[in-house]
Amino acid sequence: MTATLAPSPWPAPPAARPNGGEGGWRFGRRGSAADSWSWDLRRNCSISPRQLLSAYGLLCAIALTIALGFWSQGVPSVLLFAGIELLAVGAAMLVMARHAGDRELITLAGREMAVEQYVGPRVECTRLRADWVRVEPAAGAGSLVELSGEGRCVRIGRHVRPELRDELAEELRRALRLSQAGGERDWDQELQA
Repeated sequence: MTATLAPSPWPAPPAARPNGGEGGWRFGRRGSAADSWSWDLRRNCSISPRQLLSAYGLLCAIALTIALGFWSQGVPSVLLFAGIELLAVGAAMLVMARHAGDRELITLAGREMAVEQYVGPRVECTRLRADWVRVEPAAGAGSLVELSGEGRCVRIGRHVRPELRDELAEELRRALRLSQAGGERDWDQELQA
C-alpha cells in the first residue's frame, strides 16, 4: 500500500468570478438603489428543518417498532434504551434545526453600513458610518473579517470558507471606496471593469 500527499482537493478560486452578472463581485449583490449593495452570508445547510423533522419521525418509527418487537419477546430494557437514544438524537437535531437559518447580512447604502447577525433566535444589528469603517482580518490570514469604526467592532465571515475570507474583505473594501467616492457613475464604471 502506498500513500500520496496531494494538495488541497479544492481548486484555487479564480481572481474574479462574476456573480449574477455583477462583474467580479463574488459575494455582493446590487440593491434596489443605485448606490446600495448587500452581502448575504448564509450557513451551508444541506437539510431544511422540515426535512430534518421528517427524518426524525422516520427514525423514531423504525426504532420504536424494533424496540416494541423486543418488548413483546420479553426484553423491556430495549424499549427504555431506544427511548433514551431517541431523546438524545432529538435534542441534537433540535439544536441543528435552531441554527439552520444562521446568517450575516451586510448592507451598504449611501454612507451607512449595517451588519445584521442572525444566530439562532437572536439578531444583533450594528450600524457604522461607511466613511469610518476599517476592514481588517481579526487575527491573521483566513481569520474572521473585522469591521470597526466609531469605537465599535463586529466580526463577520463565519459562514464563508477561511480561504475566501480575504476575498470577502477585499470586496468590502472596494465597495467602501466606491461609496466614499460617491455617485452612480462610479458604481456603473466598477461594474463594467
